[in-house]
Amino acid sequence: MQVYLVGGAVRDHLLGRPVKDNDWVVTGATPEDMIKLGYEQVGADFPVFLHPETHEEYALARTERKSGKGYQGFVCDFSSGVTLEDDLLRRDLTINAMAQADDGSIIDPHNGQADLEARLLRHVSPAFQEDPLRVLRVARFAARFADAGFSVAPETLTLMKTMVEAGELEHLVAERVWTETQRALLEDQPAVYFQVLRECGALAAWFPELDALFGVPQPEKYHPEIDCGRHALLSLKASVPMSSALSVRWAALIHDLGKALTPDSEWPRHFGHEKKGVKPIRQLCQRLKCPNDPTSLALLSSEFHTHIHRAFELRPETLLKVFDQLDVWRKPERFEEFLLVCIADARGRTGFEDCAYPQADYVREALTEAQKVTARDVIAEGVQGPAIRAALAEKRTASLTAWKKEALIRFQ
Repeated sequence: MQVYLVGGAVRDHLLGRPVKDNDWVVTGATPEDMIKLGYEQVGADFPVFLHPETHEEYALARTERKSGKGYQGFVCDFSSGVTLEDDLLRRDLTINAMAQADDGSIIDPHNGQADLEARLLRHVSPAFQEDPLRVLRVARFAARFADAGFSVAPETLTLMKTMVEAGELEHLVAERVWTETQRALLEDQPAVYFQVLRECGALAAWFPELDALFGVPQPEKYHPEIDCGRHALLSLKASVPMSSALSVRWAALIHDLGKALTPDSEWPRHFGHEKKGVKPIRQLCQRLKCPNDPTSLALLSSEFHTHIHRAFELRPETLLKVFDQLDVWRKPERFEEFLLVCIADARGRTGFEDCAYPQADYVREALTEAQKVTARDVIAEGVQGPAIRAALAEKRTASLTAWKKEALIRFQ
């Protein structure tokens, strides 16, 4: 029985990056041997065991043989005769197909160390194409290691294209696609994930509403990058230093899906794209089974982001209606996330990456002013029942009207 450290732990150690989790592979052992040694079996599809003291995962070396469609169609062999080299051969990328022995020596049958030096994400073998989820994983690794200069090897990108064209990605389930996408969105360069997916055709397969933005022009005066798809990726990039919240980054990416629905005859303007975007955003989020929070923020960002861009022009009563529709009274945290999306939209333009966005502070201050007037104030004046809502809106409008005269001087 031999135990080896494998996969990401070895890769990250060689890259000088923090190692988050240790994964171990065991050769020359059976499930019965592991249980006798005090390990707890937790794997359902193949034997994985928890160490009795560290509770780290130890998996028996295994091979995989394709037996059906998708990422679940495999037959596994985890008998005691499976070697470490057999186990490493089934892995996705060469940089993930290395192991470290007890003496610290590196077992590297697929030249993963050379690809680390070359900063390449290269598949281990043609068996890569047996698991469509690997297309998304490669794109996610490209996002993770973009800052270190990594790129997808040309032959691996070609293989990914072949998989997409063969319809392999159609066999993925939405939950797995969203899991990979969610993890990619939380990387330091999440836009790279979507760039790689577009290069291999996977963006059109699972994110057609987003893919449709590429090639759609915008007025160069306001969008020097011109292309709507590029603006979407730039907005996502702009959101990263402002927030690590999944909802903010997702909404920043897809807030303009409505522009893909603009008739060619109206280009490069996009009248009404805000409300047009509600339907494709809902379609995309439903397909991916996206959680409620990212979905709701994306929908609100689509419909109301230009209201905030034009905040200085809005009448007090209009601003109050926006506050009501955003439900700022009950969900102030979401309102703050919404404002970050608006800022990311403004800065997600070539040459505007560091532009000021005073509208955010303006509407924050307007909200504070409006909150000074409460239902209790209205009731104290003798208003009761259904009339309270209208009276409250009237008093808040009056308060904002007085405030706005002075505020515009300070903010413009």
